[in-house]
Amino acid sequence: MTSTDGRQKWLTVADEVAGALRVDAAERDRAGAEPVAEVEALRRSGLLSVRDWGTQQAVTRVVAAADANVGHLLGYHYLQVWRRGLFDGPVVEEDADLFWAGVSNPLDAALELTPAGDGFTVSGRKTFATGASVADRLVVSATRADTGRKLTFTLDARSPGIRYAGDWDNIGQRLTASGGVAFDAVRVPADRVLGEHDETSPRQSLAALGFQAVLARVYVALAEGALAEAARYTRGTTRPWFLSGVDSATADPYVLATYGELVSDVEAAGLLADHAATALGDASDRGADLTVEQRASVAALISSAKVVSTRVANHTTAKVFELCGARATAAGYGFDRFWRNARTLTLHDPVAYKAREVGAYFLTGERAPFTGYS
Repeated sequence: MTSTDGRQKWLTVADEVAGALRVDAAERDRAGAEPVAEVEALRRSGLLSVRDWGTQQAVTRVVAAADANVGHLLGYHYLQVWRRGLFDGPVVEEDADLFWAGVSNPLDAALELTPAGDGFTVSGRKTFATGASVADRLVVSATRADTGRKLTFTLDARSPGIRYAGDWDNIGQRLTASGGVAFDAVRVPADRVLGEHDETSPRQSLAALGFQAVLARVYVALAEGALAEAARYTRGTTRPWFLSGVDSATADPYVLATYGELVSDVEAAGLLADHAATALGDASDRGADLTVEQRASVAALISSAKVVSTRVANHTTAKVFELCGARATAAGYGFDRFWRNARTLTLHDPVAYKAREVGAYFLTGERAPFTGYS
């Protein structure tokens, strides 16, 4: 556990990182370069080494509100470090300042493991691998060619035979290096294997819930970031409508009421995301004692957070334009990046299925299935 003072220290660091990111976020979004400098900034700050669960969640939200790309990368980094401990195999200790990414998209074409000596080689291609091309280490899942069983293992991201496609060209999250990665007979030493997938294990199945929890947190942060930028613009630039009868936009009752509704929605979504993340951390702490029913309760809570944060992020990032006015659509302000990022990221997997899972659990007690997304 991290003390209150320790958490505050890291939140102060996160605020400093966020402040630096905020200065040129719009320019970096337009450039769409690989986030090499951004990951290096995280490394220099020490944030990559944070290991306390609650502190990780808080830090991710602060950074993501300033730049959802970097918050996404940081949240996934923490996720991959945590995910290694869900298996029974030994975890090779690594330097604390290494940046981790994953290669395990469940619906993507499978990677194949071939036994070779005391380990394996892995070959194949994944279409999406957020942060992999700028990572130091990878957590990878692949299927054994001889048994059909899936294994998870770690690799040096610069291992011979790994090629990064650099083909991420989507409208949002442009700095997340989410393009494809190919493996050509890449060596996997036996001591890098974390373990075999047990499709009946509540503990191992928490990995999928971890991804959903990180996404919900970044969605909330996107809405917070959009509100903060819009508020600065409204205070200093937005002109009151001529029929309002007031001297400033901040005195317009319609503007105030709209901000009030948006802030209330975002705060509620943030509290739900916090609640879900805490529940996931508690479930993880139970280890092998985690029951199927306990896991189902956490899954429903995280799905609830995903449903609410998806709606709030997409609504808020679009609605802020009405509060700023037509001049705020100028490209130089880059306000559209919040909507583009939210719209892109919230399509990670269909939110309607999350709503269905929540409804089914509430009405009938039906548990979400153990999949890569639930």
